[in-house]
Amino acid sequence: MSKMTDWLGGVGEWASRMAERRRAAAAAAAAEKSGAGRPVVADAAPVDVPEPAEPAAAARPPGPPPRRAPASVVPWGMRVAAEVGWRLLVLAGLIWVLMQVISVVSLVIIAFAVGLLVTALLQPTVARLRRWGFSQGLATTTTFVGGFVAIGLIGWFVVWQIMENVDDLTDRIQQGIDDAQAWLIDGPFHVQEEQINNIGDEISDWLGENSSEITSAGLEGVSYVLEFFTGAAIAAFVTIFLLYDGERIWRWTLNFIPVDARDAVAGAGPKVWATLTGYVRGTVLVAFIDAVFIGIGIFILDVPMAVPLAVLIFLFAFVPLVGALVSGALAVVVALVTNGLLTALLVLGVVLLVQQIEGNVLQPLILGRMVRVHPLAVVLAVATGTLVAGIPGAVVAVPLIAVLNTAIGYLRAYHLEHAADPGPPPHGATALDVSPATPTDAPVPGGVAAEEVRAGNEDRPEAGPGDAKP
Repeated sequence: MSKMTDWLGGVGEWASRMAERRRAAAAAAAAEKSGAGRPVVADAAPVDVPEPAEPAAAARPPGPPPRRAPASVVPWGMRVAAEVGWRLLVLAGLIWVLMQVISVVSLVIIAFAVGLLVTALLQPTVARLRRWGFSQGLATTTTFVGGFVAIGLIGWFVVWQIMENVDDLTDRIQQGIDDAQAWLIDGPFHVQEEQINNIGDEISDWLGENSSEITSAGLEGVSYVLEFFTGAAIAAFVTIFLLYDGERIWRWTLNFIPVDARDAVAGAGPKVWATLTGYVRGTVLVAFIDAVFIGIGIFILDVPMAVPLAVLIFLFAFVPLVGALVSGALAVVVALVTNGLLTALLVLGVVLLVQQIEGNVLQPLILGRMVRVHPLAVVLAVATGTLVAGIPGAVVAVPLIAVLNTAIGYLRAYHLEHAADPGPPPHGATALDVSPATPTDAPVPGGVAAEEVRAGNEDRPEAGPGDAKP
C-alpha cells in the first residue's frame, strides 16, 4: 500500500513538472514572437533551448568565392593616374575647341589686342590732359587725333624716303650683283660665266612657269591688305572707346566674374593695367633709342635710306628677340649690297653694340622688374604667337605673358592673405555638394563597414575651416 502511494506521488510530481515546463515553453514562445526576449521564470528549472545548428560546409551552394569590387583591386597609383589622365583629356579638348574659335575670329582678337596696346600707350596722355582741365571727350579726341596724325606722318615719311632713294638703291643693288658675279668668276671659286648665266636663265624660266602661282600670291596679298585695313579700323574703334570709357567698361566686365572671385579680380585689374602700360611705354622708349643710335651709325657710314631703315628698326623692336635680329640683318644686307663688305661689317658692329647696351642696360633700367620675363618664356611665347597668328601674334605674345605673370602673382598673394578668413559659404551648388562620397562615407573594401570607419574617425582631431566635410 505504501509503495502504491509513493508511486502515485511520483507520478503526480512528474506530471506537475511537465505542466510547468509546458507553461514555461509557451510563455517563451509568446515572448519571442512579441520581441520581448526570452522570459526569466522564477522558481522554475532552466529550460535549454537548442541553438540553430550551423549549416555544414557541404551544404553551401557550389561556386567561386565572392569577388571584390573592381575599384578596390586597381592599385592606388593607377587610379590617381587615370583620374588625372581623363581630366587632362578634357582640358586638351577644351583648349582645342578654344583654338578653333580663336582661328575663326582671329582678326577681331588681334585687332582688339592691338587696340588695347595702343590704349595702354595713349592712356597716360589722356590722364594728363584731364589733370590740366580737359573734359573726358576732349582729352580722348585730342590724344587719339594726335596719335593718328603722328603715325600717319611717320608712314608718309618712310614712303617718301623710299621713293626718293629707290632709283639710287636699285642702281647700287645692280652694281652689287655685278660685283658679286665678277668676284665669283675671278675669285677663289673660279665659277664659269656660263654657269652664272644658266642660273639666271633658270630663274627666268621658273618665273615664267609659275606665273599663275605668283599671280594668286599677289591676289592673296591684296586680301591681306584688306584684312589689314579692316583690323586697323577695328583697333581704332577699340582704342577710342577704351580711352573714353575704359573704367566703366572694366566695371561692366566684372559682372561676368563669380561673386566669390570678383574682389580678387577687381584688385588684380589695376596691377595688370600698370604692367601693360609700363611694358608698352618702356618698349616704345627702348625701340626709339635703338632706332636713333643705329640710324645715326648707318647715316655716318653713308648707307642709303638710313632713315627708313631706322624706322623699320623701331617697328621691328616690338617683336622681342626676333625683331632686332631681322632689322639688324636687313641693315647689314643693304650696307653689303650698296657699300661693300667693310661697310657691312661696320654696320654689324654698330647693331651688335646698340643691342648689347639695350639688353644689359636699357631694358633693366626702363622696364624694371615689373615686366621682367625669363628669356626662355620670351622665346617660347614669340614662337607660339608666330605659329598661331603670325607677326601680330609675336607682337602680342610677350605682353600677354607679362600680364599673366602679374595677375597670377597677385591672385596667389590675395589667396594667401585671405586663406585664414574664408568668408561666408558660397551660394548654390559647389563641387563638394555634387562630388561622390568621401572615404569616410564609402564602405571600405574587404568587408569593413562604414560605421566602423566612422567610429575610428571619431578619435581624430576636428577638421579645420579649410577641410572638406561630408
